[in-house]
Amino acid sequence: MSTYLIGVLGLVVLVVLLFMGMHIGIAMALVGFAGCVILKGFPAAIGYMTNTPFATCNAESLTVIPMFTLMGVACAYAGISQQLYAACYKWISRRRGGLAIATEIACAFFGAICGSATATTASMGKICLPEMDRYKYKRTLTCGSISAGGTLGILIPPSVGFMLYGINAGVGVGTMFISGILPGILLCLCYSLVVVVICILDPEAGPKGPKFTMKEKLKALGGVAPVLILFIVVLGGILAGWFSASEGGAIGAFGAIVFMIIKGKFTWKNITGALKDTIETTAMVFMIMIGANILGNFFSASQLPQALSTWAAGANVAPLWILLGCLAIYGILGCFVDSLPLIVLLTPIFLPVIQKLNFSVFANVAPALRVNYQTIWFGVLMVMLMQFGLMTPPVGMTCYVMSGIAKDTPLSKIFRGTAPFLIGIGAAILIILLVPSLTTWLPSIMRYGG
Repeated sequence: MSTYLIGVLGLVVLVVLLFMGMHIGIAMALVGFAGCVILKGFPAAIGYMTNTPFATCNAESLTVIPMFTLMGVACAYAGISQQLYAACYKWISRRRGGLAIATEIACAFFGAICGSATATTASMGKICLPEMDRYKYKRTLTCGSISAGGTLGILIPPSVGFMLYGINAGVGVGTMFISGILPGILLCLCYSLVVVVICILDPEAGPKGPKFTMKEKLKALGGVAPVLILFIVVLGGILAGWFSASEGGAIGAFGAIVFMIIKGKFTWKNITGALKDTIETTAMVFMIMIGANILGNFFSASQLPQALSTWAAGANVAPLWILLGCLAIYGILGCFVDSLPLIVLLTPIFLPVIQKLNFSVFANVAPALRVNYQTIWFGVLMVMLMQFGLMTPPVGMTCYVMSGIAKDTPLSKIFRGTAPFLIGIGAAILIILLVPSLTTWLPSIMRYGG
């Protein structure tokens, strides 16, 4: 039996284990170990199993994960999300559907300090739902806009998805953070446009909200200050080259704790809760990374990724179709498997294929930069497809979180409410496909423009 076939069979077994409900990290480690036993022998496989966990956890690049996770969790416990929403809806609440648009904008701001889709959905849902209920918004629009807005938490930097992709793709995490800024703004605009269209078709879905004086609007802007300060200091510092992504995460976490103290939220209950949430998220991500690295040893031995990239480079098929095929596989699997593990699992398989191709949209880019640009572009597209999977059944994590908040709303109704927003994210993905410079322009300034 060829090593390629063994690699394909290992991938099939892994998918079966995932559909059976096995933990993704354990499933990857198990398949990787079994594959290494077959291809490398039992002693070598045992060596991988004993050395890989320590090597993974000892990697300096992974320190970015707990730091930015703590930053986001601390901001949530500081109550910043409530002030964000208040500031947004006081400015645009008089528009039909204004509260829903305010939700999208507030989610984008909160995503700039959180990095988690479920945390963004949970934090904003508890605040936005009562307000939209008070002004008699239809629950489909209410739950749909909150569930969709929550997904902005993994595109607007800092993003756990970008962290994992950057680490696995060999791209600076800071570079990936910067690449998500313009796509994040684009997606927020697309979601807001969806709300506008819904309210044009059904004016009763989003009635006008209350009217506020200019003094009240200007005063509310103070609620945005903590987010802007953290965002500018952390992302601005990374962009300027003052510190690395890991150091930026540490500065951001410290700043978030300072805001907890300023707002009187630095209690024993809140600080232990924030640390507990951070530890749980970090342990989950590290377990996935350990399993993925063990699996990576197996795939490397099978030479499956190399074979796929060689085939793609010599295939008589337009590169765009190969890219769309990779994205389609990721999108379909994302409807059934949590998207973060998919980034870790599929990046080593798909990325070498993308890097070998010559896309016409990068025809004028120097060969030395073309591979880097295609790597960044592909990473943004993968993270955007993560958002697609977060809103579709049967996984649809933001919809499940929303169901836990809106307990009197059937899950089917929440999924129905998110359906129009899938069109919005589809449009944003299409724009990024056609205009990849939206993902590469800011990173090019950061790295090559001074």
